[in-house]
Amino acid sequence: MMEEEELEFVEELEAVLQLTPEVQLAIEQVFPSQDPLDQADFNAVEYINTLFPTEQSLANIDDVVSKIRLKIRRLDDNIRTVVRGQTNVGQDGRQVKEITRDIKQLDHAKRHLTTSITTLNHLHMLAGGVDSLEAMTRRRQYGEVANLLQGVMNVLEHFHKYMGIPQIRQLSERVKAAQTELGQQILADFEEAFPSQGTKRPGGPSNVLRDACLVANILDPRIKQEIIKKFIKQHLSEYLVLFQENQDVAWLDKIDRRYAWVKRQLVDYEEKYGRMFPREWCMTERISVEFCHVTRTELSKIMRARAKEIEVKLLLFAIQRTTNFEGFLAKRFSGCTLTDGTLKKLESPPPSTNPFLEDETTPEMEELALEKGELEQPKKPKAPDNPFHGIVSKCFEPHLYVYIESQDKNLSELIDRFVADFKAQGPPKPNTDEGGAVLPSCADLFVYYKKCMVQCSQLSTGEPMIALTTIFQKYLREYAWKILSGNLPKTSSSSGGLTISSLLKEKEGSEVARFTLEELCLICSILSTAEYCLATTQQLEEKLKEKVDVSLTERINLTGEMDTFSTVISSSIQLLVQDLDAACDPALIAMSKMPWQNVEHVGDQSPYVTSVILHIKQNVPIIRDNLASTRKYFTQFCIKFANSFIPKFITHLFKCKPISMVGAEQLLLDTHSLKMVLLDLPSIGSQVVRKAPASYTKIVVKGMTRAEMILKVVMAPHEPLVVFVDNYIKLLTDCNTETFQKILDMKGLKRSEQSSMLELFRQRLPAPPSGTESSSTLSLMAPTPEQESSRIRKLEKLIKKRL
Repeated sequence: MMEEEELEFVEELEAVLQLTPEVQLAIEQVFPSQDPLDQADFNAVEYINTLFPTEQSLANIDDVVSKIRLKIRRLDDNIRTVVRGQTNVGQDGRQVKEITRDIKQLDHAKRHLTTSITTLNHLHMLAGGVDSLEAMTRRRQYGEVANLLQGVMNVLEHFHKYMGIPQIRQLSERVKAAQTELGQQILADFEEAFPSQGTKRPGGPSNVLRDACLVANILDPRIKQEIIKKFIKQHLSEYLVLFQENQDVAWLDKIDRRYAWVKRQLVDYEEKYGRMFPREWCMTERISVEFCHVTRTELSKIMRARAKEIEVKLLLFAIQRTTNFEGFLAKRFSGCTLTDGTLKKLESPPPSTNPFLEDETTPEMEELALEKGELEQPKKPKAPDNPFHGIVSKCFEPHLYVYIESQDKNLSELIDRFVADFKAQGPPKPNTDEGGAVLPSCADLFVYYKKCMVQCSQLSTGEPMIALTTIFQKYLREYAWKILSGNLPKTSSSSGGLTISSLLKEKEGSEVARFTLEELCLICSILSTAEYCLATTQQLEEKLKEKVDVSLTERINLTGEMDTFSTVISSSIQLLVQDLDAACDPALIAMSKMPWQNVEHVGDQSPYVTSVILHIKQNVPIIRDNLASTRKYFTQFCIKFANSFIPKFITHLFKCKPISMVGAEQLLLDTHSLKMVLLDLPSIGSQVVRKAPASYTKIVVKGMTRAEMILKVVMAPHEPLVVFVDNYIKLLTDCNTETFQKILDMKGLKRSEQSSMLELFRQRLPAPPSGTESSSTLSLMAPTPEQESSRIRKLEKLIKKRL
């Protein structure tokens, strides 16, 4: 029973002493041991087997047991020693804690003693400092007062919590009284040195005033503000007398004299008073800023009184001189006083970034850039580097209507000059080497726009910029109407333009009205100019939005003007398409009137095909070369021509009736020839062969394949009827009865035959034939595979011969 209890105890002990692998590893590193009893994975059975490997070894069992018991006793002694040691540590800790408590009491006593000594020293310094301060104030020893006053105020801060003590409170009141007396005394000294009435005291400042400024830095900020205000007012008093409203020099034409006067005053100040005021007071900048405020007020007053005398040249002269002066201030001063509450702040918002002011290009470079469509390419915006911008020139903003009206008049005259020059010089000469030339007048227009925008953005970023934008919009539309649309060539005055309907009314064989080479080049030139204007107008809108106040950007919108130029581009392309389309009309009319039922054999391409190809080869290279700089619009021309010519060709194809089998074969050959020419149209006559745009190729292939399918249906025998109808539906995928009627007319079928076929066509529409049935119908339509193959080989030989 006892052995069982011991075994249970051992098992419980092992469960309690189960350590994590990390702890066990740490123990092995601190206390390395080779004894199996110290191993974490100790196994009692294996250990016993190690001690007694054989039965003979059991004879030594008593010795082994004695050694283990000895080892157990030693472990017990070690454990007992450790436990007792821990008990002693607790007693030692209590003794240390008592010693620490005594040290803390001594430390508190030392700190209190130190504080008491320091406070007594501060009190001694304060009492002596107040006495000295009062004495020095009476003797105006401002240099010594400046140093002493700061020290006294620093010492007094240590006694804030002792203000309940009468003696401390009395010393504090004496310091405040001394500060008040110093402020009044210093103001009186400055008033005596720079009286409000009378002239300035000759010579430089005294050392007393220089030291007084150092004291004012320590006193109430209002003392410093009052000194600055009175000094600047006295310094600018002469200015108000010299430039009174009734004086001749006060008007805008002599505005330079105002700025010259203040520059002389700044030099005079530096020589006489530069060392009197501390540098951190920035007195020269303060004088300049106050001069600007006074000047803006005076100029506003005199311009209101003499508004009728303000002319645009005089206004721009005054603005230019004023902005130059503001630039001079920006170079010399940092603008740190503009946010100082002691001075009147500028009421307008800070000016927006103006990259135009940073543009260092010459007018010639600007014009060249504009001709290339590079009106102010986007730049990384820079922070405004002129904090003085608008500090004076803001006063001109209410009178900028004079400038806006002047620009309206100038732009009107400019447009009239463009119109007159175009009539006098005529259209631009054909230039197929460099592409269609952009009319030089558009570059002149945007150069002038840029000049106006630069001037106006320097003056205001508010409503005047909106008014100028309205003027820009007005003359962009006028340029589009009078210079571009107004100069597009027309076929006759009666028709007012080239129309297909008028051309179709021409008698067969009559001469078709065509554009000359010069007129084609003019259309391309107007198209290129409209594209330039479209791109530049978009850039102009972006620059205007950068210049105006953020709250006004939504009111800048030139979308309508860009749409106007887009309309000019579309009209120009349409004219080019109509011209080539009309040139091909007589050939298509001739095709529809040929006796196709009498054609006996298939030959080369028909004369009408040759005529169409000739017109294409005449027009397309000219248009392509003149639109070389606007390739996308040449692609649009090709697409629009294909969309116009192919449906018209199919319409005339339906008019070819009746058609014999051989006639249909000839038409199929002609259709294939036209298809190949149309696919090659974008690069026809060019030494550099380019792959036609995929969008264009898709239109040509789809349209001309339909024409080929129509002819293949016409070539097929109409019996049996079911096979013919099903094959028509499969090849043309056309459920229109009218189209089916036209096919029957082309085949020359009688009305009686057509009625039954039409009825069958209507019946077959709801249920298209299956794939198997379609295959059989194709085989039945051709008399034999050999005949069909022979016919196709003949057509291929003719096509190869033609190519």
